[in-house]
Amino acid sequence: MTEKDKQVPLLLWPVYAMWRLLTFILNITGRILCAILGLAMMFAGVTITLSVVAAPIGVPLAVFGFLLLVRALF
Repeated sequence: MTEKDKQVPLLLWPVYAMWRLLTFILNITGRILCAILGLAMMFAGVTITLSVVAAPIGVPLAVFGFLLLVRALF
């Protein structure tokens, strides 16, 4: 697409600006929520792993929480 094809008409600019703001807010909210869930799952996984009996459940939970945290950061 050329630069001219990407231009938003002047009358639609307020709608376009509000849409961009909404997508930005939802993107940031999703990343923060993903990071919080990742930290909570890592903490729960490590806590469960401390009891040796439930270690097969705790280790994958901690790894999944770490992967969520990495996804939220990058």
